[in-house]
Amino acid sequence: MKKTIASLMLGTALALSGVAAHAAEKVTLQLKWVTQAQFAGYFVAKDKGFYKEEGIDVDIKPGGPNIAPEQVIAGGGADVIVDWMGAALAAREKGVPLVNIAQPYQNAGLEIVCPKDGPIKKISDFKGRTVGVWFFGNEVPFFALMNKEGITTEGGANGVKVLQQSFDVQPLIQKQADCIHVMTYNELGQAIDAGFTLDKLTVFNYTDMGANLLEDGLYVLGDKLKDEKFKANMVKFVRASMKGWAYAKAHPEEAAGIVLDNDSTGAQTKEHQVYMMGEVAKLLGDSTGVLDKAAYERTEAAVLAQKIITKKPEGAWTHEITDAALKK
Repeated sequence: MKKTIASLMLGTALALSGVAAHAAEKVTLQLKWVTQAQFAGYFVAKDKGFYKEEGIDVDIKPGGPNIAPEQVIAGGGADVIVDWMGAALAAREKGVPLVNIAQPYQNAGLEIVCPKDGPIKKISDFKGRTVGVWFFGNEVPFFALMNKEGITTEGGANGVKVLQQSFDVQPLIQKQADCIHVMTYNELGQAIDAGFTLDKLTVFNYTDMGANLLEDGLYVLGDKLKDEKFKANMVKFVRASMKGWAYAKAHPEEAAGIVLDNDSTGAQTKEHQVYMMGEVAKLLGDSTGVLDKAAYERTEAAVLAQKIITKKPEGAWTHEITDAALKK
C-alpha cells in the first residue's frame, strides 16, 4: 500500500513538473552584437526572473562581426532580434518581412569623432577626406547624412572616401582615417582611454544634428504575428524586457555584473560595463518600449532618400504588442 501511495505521489509530481515545463514557452532572442551592457535589460530580465514570471524561457544569443540578426531570424534561428531600423527596412525590402514590435532605445548613440587638431571642423569639411564607417547595416545613418548634406560617398575632391572601419578605434589611432564612427556607450570610451579625451575631439552627434535613425529595436517576422500564441509570447517578452531595462537603469553596477556573468569570452571589464550602462541609460530615456512614429518616419525618409530602399514600406512596425504589454 505504501509503495502504491508513493508511486502515485511520484507520478503526480512528475505530471505537475511536466505541466510546469510545458507552461514555460521558449523564446530565442538574437542580439545585434556581443554580450555587453548595450543589451543589459535582457540579461537582467532573465537573471531576475522577470521572464520566468511571465511564463517564458528566453535564450539570449550573442552576436558578433560575422552574425547578421536579419539572416538569423530569416533562417529560423531566432524568434525576435535586436536591430537598427535602417538595416531592418533594407532587409524587409529584400524579402525578410521584419516588423518592429517595440523600441526600447529612444535616442541614438552613434557619433562621428575627429581629432580636434585635424582638418575637419564641420560637416562640409568631409569633402576630400576619409571617414571610417561600419558596414553590415551600420552604414545607413552615415550614407543618409551625406545624402542630406549633398556630399557623395564615392570619394574625390567633392566627396568623402569611406573606409570600412573595424569595430574599434584603431583607424583613428593609426591615422588611417580623418574621422571614425563611435557609439557613445562603447567606442567613445575606448577613444578616451586611448588618449583622445573629449577636449581633443570634434564630435558630430547624429541626434544633435537631427540625423539620428532608430537604433536597437525589437523585430519579428510579420507572418509570425498572425499566430495568437506567438503574439502572446511577444507581449510577455516585451513587458518583462522593459522591466529588465528599468531595473538595469536603477541598478547600473548590478546590471553590469549580470552582463559580465553572461560574457563567456571574458573580454569585458566591470569598469567599462558600468560606463556603458550609464551611457545606455541616456539613450533609453523614459522609454516604455513604444515606437515613436515621428522617429520612424524620419528614419524611413532618410533610407528612402539614400535609395537604401526604393519604395515606402507598409506594415514595418506595430504598436499592438506594446499596447498589450502596457495594459497589465
